[in-house]
Amino acid sequence: MKIRVICGEFKTLTVMKKKMIIGGTMLLGLLITFCSYTGVTEKPDIPGVKAMGESVPLGDPFILLHDGVYYAYGTHAADGIEVYTSKDLKRWKLYGLALNKEDVWADSRFWAPEIYEIHGKFYMYYTADEHICVAISDSPVGPFRQKEKKPMIADEKMIDSSLFIDDDGKPYLFFVRFNDGNNVWVAELENDYMTIKAETMRPCVHVSQAWEEVWPRVNEGSYVLKHKGLYYMTYSGNSFESPFYGVGCATATDIMGEWTKYDENPILQNPGTLQGVGHSAMFKDKEGKLRIVYHAHKDKEHIHPRGMYIGSVSFQKVNGVDRMRISKDYITAELVK
Repeated sequence: MKIRVICGEFKTLTVMKKKMIIGGTMLLGLLITFCSYTGVTEKPDIPGVKAMGESVPLGDPFILLHDGVYYAYGTHAADGIEVYTSKDLKRWKLYGLALNKEDVWADSRFWAPEIYEIHGKFYMYYTADEHICVAISDSPVGPFRQKEKKPMIADEKMIDSSLFIDDDGKPYLFFVRFNDGNNVWVAELENDYMTIKAETMRPCVHVSQAWEEVWPRVNEGSYVLKHKGLYYMTYSGNSFESPFYGVGCATATDIMGEWTKYDENPILQNPGTLQGVGHSAMFKDKEGKLRIVYHAHKDKEHIHPRGMYIGSVSFQKVNGVDRMRISKDYITAELVK
């Protein structure tokens, strides 16, 4: 993100300040921690529902639907990964730590978790101390633990891991490497869903469009789904500090082949009153509707704590091919006691 401050916790690549171009204006990007929090009211996309109060304070959010309950995870806690629960996507309660640093490798900078149920177990793919990791639990609320406390790849810093299992059952992991800025790579996994086949690693997308050309040169936070035989990747571009952080889309006919970005990217940027929207993931709600969850800046003056928002995803036929579209309407995930 790839500098973050969450109530004193730093997410840093190599430097804390740089000059960056935002909307054509040169600004000095000084990263400041803001730990106070007041909520905002946002526009939901469900008629008659008005979300009020504090938004769920998660960056890089991910939502899992399991047995009629929604579980949300993301970047926020200094000592692990929190989990929140909801029955309706609007009102959320903090359950507690799903992953505690005492149970896994590393003791700081826990970011960007994604959770998948596989053969009755729950696998959490996440970043710790700028390394990609995986932990397992019997429950979506944890505790997630590592039998061997180690990252998936020890000798290289990587972030933003995301699992994709194809129709034939073959698992793949997408992740960000730090070469020429942040860019998205993919690799096959062994059948244990935990071991990367290093020889299969290959690049997917890198900074290549004008809206992305902002220090620190970022393509990150990928999520992949398959629709009518075509692979769709959402990813985030621009600097996460910028109000113009947004979501782009790329497609491929071969998951290990060439990815082509949409000319109309970004397909989500500054919806409604939000700014700094990004690091998205998709899921189906209880009605089977395809949803997208992402974070946004706290408000126009402050980045942190970022809040969680939920939109809708659809496909529009263009020249015989379905093009992904993301609604500008959204639900504010409201934190309740």
